[in-house]
Amino acid sequence: MSERLRNRTALVTGSTSNIGRAIAEAFAAEGAHVLVSGRDAERGARVVEGIRAVGGRADFVAADLDGSAAASRDLAERARETLGGRIDILVNNAGIYPAAPTAGTDERTFDRVYAVNVKAPFFLTAAVAPAMAAAGGGTIVNLGSWVARLATPLGALYASSKGAMETLTRGWAAEFGPLGVRVNAISPGVILPPTPEGAEPHPGLVMMKGTPAGGVGTPDAVAHAAVWLASDEAAFVHGTVVDVDGGRAGVAVIAA
Repeated sequence: MSERLRNRTALVTGSTSNIGRAIAEAFAAEGAHVLVSGRDAERGARVVEGIRAVGGRADFVAADLDGSAAASRDLAERARETLGGRIDILVNNAGIYPAAPTAGTDERTFDRVYAVNVKAPFFLTAAVAPAMAAAGGGTIVNLGSWVARLATPLGALYASSKGAMETLTRGWAAEFGPLGVRVNAISPGVILPPTPEGAEPHPGLVMMKGTPAGGVGTPDAVAHAAVWLASDEAAFVHGTVVDVDGGRAGVAVIAA
């Protein structure tokens, strides 16, 4: 690796599995000291162990980002302590996905989705971005979703929460960019870990029919985009949403 993130510190929420784990591993491979965060300490320890086994730097801090400002502030404080006093990169990745139809969604589910997917990153950013600016700058990467712009019959609640994150990305870029903090987002498509040989096709393949990619993506695809956005190579990139979706949201391939 080129160590594009050498000597930088990074907090990645929801990084004990899937996309978050891939981002944490990619950041560490590029030289960053990564704080792995999530609710499951056992899974978090495995991620940290894997990063350290190949020479990377990582620690784990348990966190249940329930949407309260207190929980987000607490994570920010513990992350700074663990990372030597500063956070250079924040990835707002943690989220939940209920697939119930609108009429089948109760108020408790609605509130929890917005608490985890919007309020938690909002207050975490509020706790991290000013300190980044005071320290000379930093980078924030949010996770959106292709369903925020290309609607599907189920998941309207989740899609709206990811739409909120993409809007916050632009708002924060305007607010914090002049202070030296770049804010961007990634909009993943259908992302799945590699399937074992001989496994049955995943239902997500159906949603990727008619795209240039013609299939699902892996967590590594999102991690590569996150590394780029967090690095100096993207120094002139502010307030954008990078689609990592195989062309799902923007392109239709018509087969003859």
